[in-house]
Amino acid sequence: MKSVFDFIIEPFGERYNNEVNVGDKKLILNSEIFNHEFVNRIGKVLSVPIAFETEIEVGDLVVVHHNVFRRWHDMKGEERNSRCFLTENKYLVSKEQIFAYKRKDWKALKGYVFVKPIKSDYKYDSELEKPLVGKVAMNSCNFKKGDIVGFSPGDEYEFIIDNNKMYRVIEKFITIKYESKRNEETYNPSWA
Repeated sequence: MKSVFDFIIEPFGERYNNEVNVGDKKLILNSEIFNHEFVNRIGKVLSVPIAFETEIEVGDLVVVHHNVFRRWHDMKGEERNSRCFLTENKYLVSKEQIFAYKRKDWKALKGYVFVKPIKSDYKYDSELEKPLVGKVAMNSCNFKKGDIVGFSPGDEYEFIIDNNKMYRVIEKFITIKYESKRNEETYNPSWA
């Protein structure tokens, strides 16, 4: 099966990431379908569009928008699938809903940067992360892995990728690239 303009993908794992392992037990974090924070955002490409060339290939893992695998309740209270739903475990995804892909390593698509938060070094700060600063985690067009960058408030969107907390930032909202050599330590919460 091929689509003209959309990728066909399946969730990599389940539709929702509601559980974590704690020792030899499973802890349920969420039992609601409408909470976007627990929707799986990693998919596996089953088919690429035939209308245009793409760097993404069949078998690649992709980072997608949180509404792709999401379920919701309509005005009558009936449970529905997202508009991306095709058939059981297959979804149609436009190229605008894909932010990064992985063949061997993760690579951000043009226009996006993924950054890891930086640990706060201010001893009197109750925040664990430095606000609006991060270390580039995936190569992109204008930034390479390890660059320290700053970004606009409200323009970051949180993802957990390979058990690492990252923020997706649209490249044009990166406000500064710090050129001095800094020995910044990234912050990854224990729950990630």
